Amino acid sequence: MTDVVSKSNSLELSHFKGKDFVELSDYTAEEIHFLIDLAIELKRKQKAGESYRPLEGKTVGLIFEKSSTRTRVSFEVGTFQLGGHALFLSKNDIQMGRGEIIADTARVMSRYLDGIMIRTFGHENVTELAKYADIPVINGLSDLGHPCQVLADFQTIVESKGKLKGLKLAYIGDGNNMAHSLMIGGARVGLDVYVATPEGYEPDPEVVKQCEALAAESGATIKVVRDPKEAVQDADVIYTDVWASMGFEEEQKVREQAFKDYQVNEELVSHAKSDYIFLHCLPAHRGEEVSAGVIDGPNSVIFDEAENRLHAQKAIMAALIG
Repeated sequence: MTDVVSKSNSLELSHFKGKDFVELSDYTAEEIHFLIDLAIELKRKQKAGESYRPLEGKTVGLIFEKSSTRTRVSFEVGTFQLGGHALFLSKNDIQMGRGEIIADTARVMSRYLDGIMIRTFGHENVTELAKYADIPVINGLSDLGHPCQVLADFQTIVESKGKLKGLKLAYIGDGNNMAHSLMIGGARVGLDVYVATPEGYEPDPEVVKQCEALAAESGATIKVVRDPKEAVQDADVIYTDVWASMGFEEEQKVREQAFKDYQVNEELVSHAKSDYIFLHCLPAHRGEEVSAGVIDGPNSVIFDEAENRLHAQKAIMAALIG
């Protein structure tokens, strides 16, 4: 496994042992590419029926404060395929949901488990868990970031385009956790990321500032704009997300009005390169943030992208916990 990945990378799996996966800003471009290469290799192994079980005898706790389809299924299946056992823990199953402080939860779980994935609301829940746990903590999603999704997105782009650096990704919609992690990841690896969002829904200014500093090192362009056409112009990748993410459902009607000019549709994508690929983290609302013609069209690779959640997260677990 290491030999295959190391052909274009000087790192080894042991380099990652015990690390947390909180956000892509914690990883270098070389480390991100290593994980992508590893994910692609694990995908090949799985398709070929080759066994690879670095988590044999190990247990990964999966804490869910937010419900999920792709995160839960991919982490449970991925842990099993790597030879380990996944333990699903909803907020109602553990004392953290009844007021136990995160530090105590982290210390106790470190005595039982080999790794923790948490899908939560406040990002401080992830950072607190990582601070006090003696085992790797993986951010399965927080209100601030979604790095597991972006690693799978980058894997999908590499599989389609052969590279990340020098490409242009246009993100259209809410400046949410997806926008944050796409900008952070793009800034790290040299992928240009243009975020088009209506007034009042821009990405966190501190995240933008952080990304601009990272981009100065990688040569990437990270830009927040108002006009979707400016973002999409000559784009290699077009990305969108639902207008009202989990926790903002009560704003659905207000957001429909705010985002009405930000639908990814046939007219908008005509400004991109003809061979652009369309990505969406799912679930999708056809007729809202994206037209059916785009999401179900020939440029859409959303189901390859969704599948790659499994392989990217297996790479993370194999590297950090295996």
